[in-house]
Amino acid sequence: MLLAVDTGNTQTHIGIFRKDALVAQWRTSTEAGRTADELALIFQQFLALVGLSFSREVTGVVIGSVVPTQTAALREMVGRYFHFEPVVVEPGIRTGLQVRTDHPREVGADRIVNAVAAIELAGPPAIVIDFGTATTFDAVNERGEFIGGAIAPGLEVSADALFRVAAQIQKVELVAPADVVGRTTVEAVRSGVLFGAAAMVDGMIERMGKSIGGQASVLATGGLAPRVIPECNSSIRHEPDLTLIGLRLLYERNTEPR
Repeated sequence: MLLAVDTGNTQTHIGIFRKDALVAQWRTSTEAGRTADELALIFQQFLALVGLSFSREVTGVVIGSVVPTQTAALREMVGRYFHFEPVVVEPGIRTGLQVRTDHPREVGADRIVNAVAAIELAGPPAIVIDFGTATTFDAVNERGEFIGGAIAPGLEVSADALFRVAAQIQKVELVAPADVVGRTTVEAVRSGVLFGAAAMVDGMIERMGKSIGGQASVLATGGLAPRVIPECNSSIRHEPDLTLIGLRLLYERNTEPR
């Protein structure tokens, strides 16, 4: 079985694949200081929840991480407890994806993984949106090349900044109000944050679509996607497991014979 680990700045998404099937998944908070031993304990407990053995049933591990300290700790954990090397998404691995940016090595592992999965699921051209700590928009042209994208503050990051600097605005639950015109401060904040994010997404899809050319498929993933997508006017395909699927594809491309 394959253990796939997607470590973002805020959350770590963990999945177990049996061949092509994602049979279980979990999310835990990302803490940059966690050691290899702490990670092993967390993974062992998650696997035990579905009756899987930490040491006997995992035959491969693939890691996509944007937190360098956790990348190192995960690599150490795999070597110590599984006794083989993981596939880590980093410069030099086989992706099958041409990265046509000015500085390809600067592109985050999560963005590469998502683009690989989007091409597999929908084909090029494609726009991939990841609603996480940041909201990222990535563009794949008609030739299936990653050509760049845009990075904006995430929904919760934007809201937290507002709550922190505006003394008279209290923190509120981010749910859509009944109307775009808020008649209370709480409704006004919800409208501005949620509908504002949706309007940004619609605008970015329109602009990026024109830049790419052709009829681009739009796929979205990330923990905050379900809050924003329903408020958008654009046609967006929600793929909550997009990053895990991409990790599985990259594992296969780097372990199968050339």
